[in-house]
Amino acid sequence: METFCLRTLGHRADTRPADPLTHWTRWSFFPLLIFCPIPKVLCVVPLGVYLLLLHSRATMSRWEDMNKDELERQFSPSQWSHRMSADDVIKSHVTALKEGTERARGLAQTLLNVPYGESEGEKLDVYVPTTTSLDVPLVIYLHGGYWQFLSKEESGFMAVPLVHKGVVVVAVGYDIAPKGNMDLMVSQVRRSVVSVIQQYSHISGLYLCGHSAGAHLAAMILSTDWSQYSVTPQIKGAFLVSGIYDLLPILSTYVNEPLKMTEEVALRNSPSQLVPQLKLSSSNCDIVVAVAQKDSPEFRKQSEDYYKTLESTEGLKVTLEDVPNTDHFNIIEQLVDGDYHLTQLLLKMMGKS
Repeated sequence: METFCLRTLGHRADTRPADPLTHWTRWSFFPLLIFCPIPKVLCVVPLGVYLLLLHSRATMSRWEDMNKDELERQFSPSQWSHRMSADDVIKSHVTALKEGTERARGLAQTLLNVPYGESEGEKLDVYVPTTTSLDVPLVIYLHGGYWQFLSKEESGFMAVPLVHKGVVVVAVGYDIAPKGNMDLMVSQVRRSVVSVIQQYSHISGLYLCGHSAGAHLAAMILSTDWSQYSVTPQIKGAFLVSGIYDLLPILSTYVNEPLKMTEEVALRNSPSQLVPQLKLSSSNCDIVVAVAQKDSPEFRKQSEDYYKTLESTEGLKVTLEDVPNTDHFNIIEQLVDGDYHLTQLLLKMMGKS
């Protein structure tokens, strides 16, 4: 189970071209004759414009141009932690999630292994606050693990600070690979939301939080055509933490070995491709796209690009949180702390700060 998690990949030397804009200002208006293939004519353009275009192309991060080793390194979060080695950061992460979940189970009333479907993996763990208030928001948490690791058993940690504030936390189980494929997992988490709404119709607001692969699944929930289901959830807020929103870059990496996604499967399950549906289904949802300062450049680009796409879509409410001094793992682990920045943002969103 830890083979993919603990893999150590080599580093690749930086071979980026030198900055072509050095001293560009002096020559920025110097006329340059270039050939334009369309419509096959010679054009005169200012040298500064030409160099600016050249610079943009040279510095553009393109996963298509990376070799397999570099691509796998970019999508190996444990390689980028500033706190400890790749092996140690994975072990520490699992320990932190388990300890936080044990604490939560000691603090809250729990309903464990509540079924939301017929499959053995289709279960929920519910963490209920001891409150008589009618203003009870509910947060659904979707765990990470690259769709092939972790489970709901380590996913109750964020209930530690939230149950004290009168918030219900639901940790969702789903069939990870190789038992489950991407289409199935997306279907399962969507059905889990429907089940929660049906069982807890008295809640004052529904919120989502997902980390890494779980952020991808949360974004897929926001992009659901609910006409195919028996209810239409009114999701008030969503925290998408260090997620992947375009699945194409991971098709050729070790991540896809147990998933066995084709390009067609990756495209239909990429939130970046489904923004029009998200606008139809979730225009009233406050969306927070959070990314760790020490996430890899490609992981950061995934969050930044998805945020920019949402932000440029009229009618959506979205913010980007670049969380300092965090890596891919402790950005979510710290939700066990009531004073943590993201915990405070979530409580504020729910009117519980």
